[in-house]
Amino acid sequence: MALALAATWTAFSLWAAWPWIGELAAVVGSVPAWLLISGVALIPGCMNAFQVASLLLARKVPPAREPVRYPPLTLLIAAYNEVASIGHTLRSIAEQRYPADIDIVVVDDGSTDGTGAAVRDCGLAVRLLTLTRNQGKSTALNRGLAAARRELVVTLDADSWLHADALRLLVREYLHGPDSMRAVAGAVFVSNAQASWAARLQYWDYLHGIAAAKRVQSTYGGTMVAQGAFSLYEREALREVGGWSECVGEDIVITWALLKRGWTVGYAANALCFTRVPDTLASLSQQRKRWARGLIEALRYHPGVLLQRRLATFLFSWSLMFPWIDLSFTFGFIPGVVLALFGIYWLVGPASLALVPTALLLGCVMYRCSARVFAAHGLSMRRDIVAWLCYTLGYGFIMHPASVRGYAAELLGKRKSWGTK
Repeated sequence: MALALAATWTAFSLWAAWPWIGELAAVVGSVPAWLLISGVALIPGCMNAFQVASLLLARKVPPAREPVRYPPLTLLIAAYNEVASIGHTLRSIAEQRYPADIDIVVVDDGSTDGTGAAVRDCGLAVRLLTLTRNQGKSTALNRGLAAARRELVVTLDADSWLHADALRLLVREYLHGPDSMRAVAGAVFVSNAQASWAARLQYWDYLHGIAAAKRVQSTYGGTMVAQGAFSLYEREALREVGGWSECVGEDIVITWALLKRGWTVGYAANALCFTRVPDTLASLSQQRKRWARGLIEALRYHPGVLLQRRLATFLFSWSLMFPWIDLSFTFGFIPGVVLALFGIYWLVGPASLALVPTALLLGCVMYRCSARVFAAHGLSMRRDIVAWLCYTLGYGFIMHPASVRGYAAELLGKRKSWGTK
């Protein structure tokens, strides 16, 4: 039903834009016109419509019953120069309402700012593992995995903090999942939305883009990324796939390694984690460049995920569309906007407007879904309408060019780094 509704919307968009597509084709040729308009409006509009329909049609699942017993956990934090935030992160762990033992392991990845000392002075029972030099997040996580004592491993970023019930709800989702479940992604939102305009925009991106995608993917049986910021894994499954690969997209690569074996990755929409996001446009652009490189890494390491006979493969195949969309927006829509300012409406027209209603509707649906989750925890959502409109109408001018830079860097074999510190 969701696919039929998305197809109906796409057909309507195509009908409305048909005369204009012909006019553009007369200028640039039929093939470039179809490639540009499909990448800028028709495909993103279809994706948004499918997500909206899926969220609205999803069967209401009753709350899961509390397990008789919760298993002990190893909570793994890889930290590099996080002296300003690691204490807050550890305090949020100490305040967890989790009815079993939590073995906290912090891997200091060669920090030079006193992160290790801050961990030692936090007053909690923490196992601190120190790397003599910075070797990257993958190496730090693998070092922690080798030291993990529990069957379940939860990863948490050193600049994130957890709601008091986050671990309990994350593990509950795993315990009530199918036998094939090997990982569960938590629900990650922005903690520093008031820091800058860049952070305000990302507040809506995490709500609208990331959380929406994970909700839809989990509905069809396969969350695409168990993000390193807050996710649960089976220790033996991690070891079976060889741990985290040495790459900048280590979380998507290891998730696809699990999915390639036919295992399931879930999503706990009510297990809330709040993380600090880049607060400048430059660092945001660098982050999205890195995420784009991670997608190419996943496609290169585990292309077999796209050939599996499972319902979620349909959504995984969208990954192949993202470079097309990013290239079309960067080299088509942005120049088209510039031309439109001078009265030349070659590309900015009815087809591009077809994306706006579905984007706005998806934002409203996700706001409603997340507002219910927040309310259940005694929290409230921000009502930053100006930032929401700026995100809906202008965020692509940052995200798409940054992604194109990431694809180019990966394909050209440029040096890999996180580049945000």
